[in-house]
Amino acid sequence: MSTDPYVRLSELGLTLPAAAVPQAAYVPAVQTGNHVYVSGQIPIADGKILATGKVGADVTPELAKQLAERCALNVLAAVDGLVGLSRVVRVVKVVGFVASAPGFTGQPEVINGASELFEAVFGEAGRHARSAVGVAELPRDVPVEVEAIVEVR
Repeated sequence: MSTDPYVRLSELGLTLPAAAVPQAAYVPAVQTGNHVYVSGQIPIADGKILATGKVGADVTPELAKQLAERCALNVLAAVDGLVGLSRVVRVVKVVGFVASAPGFTGQPEVINGASELFEAVFGEAGRHARSAVGVAELPRDVPVEVEAIVEVR
């Protein structure tokens, strides 16, 4: 198993997309000191939203977990676009938001899609502190959004 994040992505069968273009007044990522703060990333591929609706009603938890993985891939794209993945020392903190139907309490399992990708790409350095939060609505009616703080050299 390679420790190069680009090789790891390839071994996982994943292609790093270009960083998403913001649709509002913010930037995808900002570096201050040794940390990169990545704005919330939604499940977009090739400019298209991959799913909409509430997890536990319109979206299954299994699909939501896959969407969280896509959000994490978009987080990596934002980091790569700003500083390059080879500069990542560790993923420090991840916050995942899950648009949840009433009574849905599986937010941690959904956000595992993002957490597991970070660990698969960076190994132990991909393990992180995390919050998984259920919310009523997310932008553009997406079911999942993921933001992160990454330490870089």
